Amino acid sequence: MKALRTYAIPFTGLKLGKHEFDYVIKDDFFNEFEYSLVKRADLVCKVVLDKQETMLIIDFDISGKIDVACDRCLSEFAYPVDIQEQQIFKFSEEPVDEDDEVMHLGKADHEVDLAGLIYEYVNVAVPFVAYCEDGGEDSKCDQEMLDRLNKLSAGEEKDEPQADPRWDALKNIK
Repeated sequence: MKALRTYAIPFTGLKLGKHEFDYVIKDDFFNEFEYSLVKRADLVCKVVLDKQETMLIIDFDISGKIDVACDRCLSEFAYPVDIQEQQIFKFSEEPVDEDDEVMHLGKADHEVDLAGLIYEYVNVAVPFVAYCEDGGEDSKCDQEMLDRLNKLSAGEEKDEPQADPRWDALKNIK
């Protein structure tokens, strides 16, 4: 988890106004999370932190490519992602229930950890069903694998189940 410390922004020393941070997100970032959907990635994350008197407004712009497996031919391809998200952190004295849109920071908090947010935004961007064609014009499904799958699925349909002769005798009981 020490590798994720670079994604923590200490906001106490920042002046009011906008501050920009750039991060390059590679495979080692996702290796820190045990059950990550993404294993390989080449992403650039631009963060704009707007510090105000009572809140922090953080805008995320994440773009690049992640490797996903095709659901048709099982080959991996680079899937392009372009994510724009915003997270608001309010300063409050007493603990308040957090929701998805507004998170709260107490008096003892002096930094904001962005690693979990970046991880969630990228994993939500992974398509539920992915095909090689989603990777762009150069990406095509592995034709050899598709031929094998078609051959196997066609072979299953030709095999008709044999009727058990014991059941035939029972049909005549009526």
